[in-house]
Amino acid sequence: MVGRGLMDASLTIACAESCTGGLLTSRLTDVSGSSDYVVGSVIAYSNKVKKAQLGVQEATLQRDGAVSSETALEMAGGVCTHLGADIGVGITGIAGPGGGSVEKPVGLVYISVAGSKGNQVTKNVFSGSRQEIKKQAVDKALTMLLDYLK
Repeated sequence: MVGRGLMDASLTIACAESCTGGLLTSRLTDVSGSSDYVVGSVIAYSNKVKKAQLGVQEATLQRDGAVSSETALEMAGGVCTHLGADIGVGITGIAGPGGGSVEKPVGLVYISVAGSKGNQVTKNVFSGSRQEIKKQAVDKALTMLLDYLK
């Protein structure tokens, strides 16, 4: 459905994924003909890649952390710019089972969509296993994309 929406609007998409490790891009490219609208993706698991490949500011990472709405927004905008897509998606979070804290628990995922219609970001707290959290994050990103395309 997202692919049809992108094709109908003659738009392209690029993804910047951290905790989902490319799962969103995989789902988008599971559809034959997706090369018409998927430009590419960056798996930005490390802060070094977030900065070098997506243009996430060191100040953002220091002030807000890698798992934050600000970082997700910069990831989405950065992948859009660096890969030349109309729409960018940024996903950053903690898939677990370790790595969480009181302030940033396992399952916390920020998802951002950026493009000519403006930028959106959601804070989500998913539950379940690592794989379930990743799947829920991708499902949410796809829902956000559908809403963005309307």
